[in-house]
Amino acid sequence: MNQPASLQPSPAQGYAGDVSPQLAWAWVQSGDTILVDVRTDAEREWVGQVPGAIAVPWKQWPGMVMNATFDAGITQAAADGRKLVLLCRSGVRSIAAAKRATELGLEAYNILEGFEGDADADAHRGRKGGWRFHGLPWRQN
Repeated sequence: MNQPASLQPSPAQGYAGDVSPQLAWAWVQSGDTILVDVRTDAEREWVGQVPGAIAVPWKQWPGMVMNATFDAGITQAAADGRKLVLLCRSGVRSIAAAKRATELGLEAYNILEGFEGDADADAHRGRKGGWRFHGLPWRQN
């Protein structure tokens, strides 16, 4: 019996693959995957975060400069050998982060749609896909 497309990873160039938010959460719940949030500290504080996710920013606010400690942080996140699913705002920075993690020898997947999903016609996020849109666990300070 075939699984729905949302419950299968899709191939990608330069990293392990892309997964839906639902598949990422299923993998995390199974215990064989670590969820890494690569958004900035400010995004996690102001917009919301996934309980239990490890924060390893790809870039830092303000200025969106590269995080000089990303390599060490992502390597530490995968220290026990589990695969990684990477989450950003919309699924763009997490691709770059997944590629870098792969270069470091880690099994890293990008979470499609990100935490907030794509912007709609009014430039609002959260209405067209994303972790929150699908009703997956999150909290806001």
